[in-house]
Amino acid sequence: MNENPSLELEEQKSELGKVEISPEVIEVIAGIAASEVDGVATMRGNFATDVAEKLGRKNHGKGVKVDLEEEGITIDVSVVITYGVSVPDVANLIQSNVKQALQTMTAIDIQAVNVHVVGVQFETVEPNQDEL
Repeated sequence: MNENPSLELEEQKSELGKVEISPEVIEVIAGIAASEVDGVATMRGNFATDVAEKLGRKNHGKGVKVDLEEEGITIDVSVVITYGVSVPDVANLIQSNVKQALQTMTAIDIQAVNVHVVGVQFETVEPNQDEL
């Protein structure tokens, strides 16, 4: 297996050379596209990404996994949604937004965008000063 996997854009080969896109770039594009959808509260990361964010380092690829396979590229997006939204509607919007962003920015054909809803976030209500 290749030590440094990257995706070579076949149609972008020219006299000047070739264009390669690393999976991390695809993760960032997909992460930003997914987080732009109304109803997505946060992207789900792991312990390391959560610690990095607390230290001030923003990880736009958080909650996104890219699989480069023979059949094509599969994107897995893990999100926490806002309470009260329609899960199927938000998931469909995530899928279309991620696919469109990747096709527009990279001209890559995506085999699948799998959405994993891993939590629900409730809106926190600030207590009114009069109620205290």
